[in-house]
Amino acid sequence: MVQKEARPRGRPRSFDPDVVLDRARAVFWNLGYAATSLDDLAAATGLNRPSLYAAFGDKHALYLAALDRSRTEATTALGAALGAEAPLRQLLGIIFDRTVDLYRAGDAGQRGCFLIGTAVTQAVDDASSREMLAAFIQQTDGLFTARFAQDATQLAPGVTPEMAGPMASATFHTLAVRSRTGAGEAELKAIGAAAVTLLCGPAPTN
Repeated sequence: MVQKEARPRGRPRSFDPDVVLDRARAVFWNLGYAATSLDDLAAATGLNRPSLYAAFGDKHALYLAALDRSRTEATTALGAALGAEAPLRQLLGIIFDRTVDLYRAGDAGQRGCFLIGTAVTQAVDDASSREMLAAFIQQTDGLFTARFAQDATQLAPGVTPEMAGPMASATFHTLAVRSRTGAGEAELKAIGAAAVTLLCGPAPTN
């Protein structure tokens, strides 16, 4: 007698967790953590509460998963951009300009950076969010500092890689905040260009 293959218990997932997480992140991004309800998340993801709980845990766990994904995506992209072969001044200009373009995007308005835009508020009394945000800032500091150490001779006189790293990272973060306030493209890109001048000195004239 041939035995039938045992079927896995429970209903198989009929959704893509990555897609669901992206949709949930968009809600948190637009509304903030506190103002986002489970009904908002269910409507955006197309999953009911039990399915959300089963896949991600509670609302807080879902938010932390969204933070972690954003941190990984942002630092991976920054690391790749900083690894490009180009003069430091040119490279920083491209990075800041592209950052402005990304931060000005959003279906409900300019959203800036997910971590800066939402975790800063949560960090006051949410240790997990605070740790995630601190790790993100530390990583961006480190990525910039490493590139500046590689091209230290291209920094402005008196500027060290250890000074320049956090300053470049801080420019990233102020662009995120200012984008959330509705600052225009020209204003934001001018801030990025000013940061390049501070870090690398005035552009040479021919």
